[in-house]
Amino acid sequence: MLLVMGQVAVRISALMRCRKNIFEPEGAMKDDRQAGCDCGCGGSNALSLEEARSMIESLPLQQGSGEHVPLSKAHGRVLAVPLRAAQSVPAFDNAAMDGYALWLDSCVGEGPWRLSLSGRIAAGDLPAAPQTGAVRIFTGAPLPQGADAVVMQEHVRHTAGWIEFSRRPEAGENIRRKGEEIEAGETVLPAGSRLTSRALAVAASVGQGSVEVTAKVRVAVVTSGNEVRPAGTVLSSGQVSDVNGPLLAALLLRPDVELVSHVHVKDTLAAHVDALSEAAGRADLVITTGGLSVGEEDHMRHAIAALGGEIMIPAVNLKPGKPVSLGSFGGAFWLGLPGNPMAAFVTYTLLGLPLLDRLTGGQAAPMKRIPLSGRLTHSAGRTEARPASLDPDTGHVMFGGPVQSARMSPLVGAEGLALIPGDVAALDEGDLVDYLPFSDGV
Repeated sequence: MLLVMGQVAVRISALMRCRKNIFEPEGAMKDDRQAGCDCGCGGSNALSLEEARSMIESLPLQQGSGEHVPLSKAHGRVLAVPLRAAQSVPAFDNAAMDGYALWLDSCVGEGPWRLSLSGRIAAGDLPAAPQTGAVRIFTGAPLPQGADAVVMQEHVRHTAGWIEFSRRPEAGENIRRKGEEIEAGETVLPAGSRLTSRALAVAASVGQGSVEVTAKVRVAVVTSGNEVRPAGTVLSSGQVSDVNGPLLAALLLRPDVELVSHVHVKDTLAAHVDALSEAAGRADLVITTGGLSVGEEDHMRHAIAALGGEIMIPAVNLKPGKPVSLGSFGGAFWLGLPGNPMAAFVTYTLLGLPLLDRLTGGQAAPMKRIPLSGRLTHSAGRTEARPASLDPDTGHVMFGGPVQSARMSPLVGAEGLALIPGDVAALDEGDLVDYLPFSDGV
């Protein structure tokens, strides 16, 4: 495991004092909530969304060396060390325009000036030695030694062996000087940078053919539910199609993740313990769906407890997705997502994505504060996440309707999730709301 689990336990010890009974039998947990506790939380086990995201952001970054990969295989990975320029950009003085390189001391007296042509340099040619007069030059070609300027070809009248122009160019005109963009040895990208196509282009421009990236996070997925059947299966009464399995398989299809196993378990404690134990032995992060409530068929929390697990986030005051949990067991982190697909998607987007970013040493995508389009009401109590889009004319957030945990269709036309604060019953047009756009592919 690439993370120091002991550091996590120290950081969360205060929070754990009021959540010590999260793995206790159902009745004991209810009694503890009714009695309250002495830490000021009012007896509630649930964190606010802000607290949960802040806790994830405080997790220690992964430690140890990564791996060197060629640029062609580095897209989407995270830099393990700062990227420094192996060469200057530009690597040599060169022409910024097609035209004529010249030495300004050839422009004597009042113009117009008439200079003899003494050569031709194209991109890829070697630099020419110092000369007099002018040299025909093309964009990107190395500047002749000592040349002061390049006159654009549009400003020159060309006759056989001679050029004539009437405006004396400034020193350095239409010249790209060596290192004017980036000096050799300069830090171009800091450690933790996500290697987008743009970042890879910069890496190539500074002469780097490979980069050192953090190790992939090994993820195991465990879904549960006797009623769940593979998508496409003919269903009997009481059965439902597996949505979370394909959903998570798609969400985890990212360059910095290795999906090491994906199993479905029946609703027995023994099956949960066996599956989770095997998953923790192979993974850095175990993601589960379902089994988080307190019913007789909900075994996920008890299985984690049986494996000696600890909990950091027992629940979140979020709609949908309050049962979402984060903990650790067997040397792996555990992210417990609700069983209902919309709740699973919302909690993965708001908590799972920043967790994976943290485990890979990257930076989580920040929320954006954007004005609301129109007035909106909701039932106060929990922060509510709804599918949303941006108005194409104003750029303001347009909310979808209230969310139901099992319905996925509202997500199809959405561009992101927007949050309604739990402590307000209404928002007016123009009020700022938190908005998280979906990343490519989501």
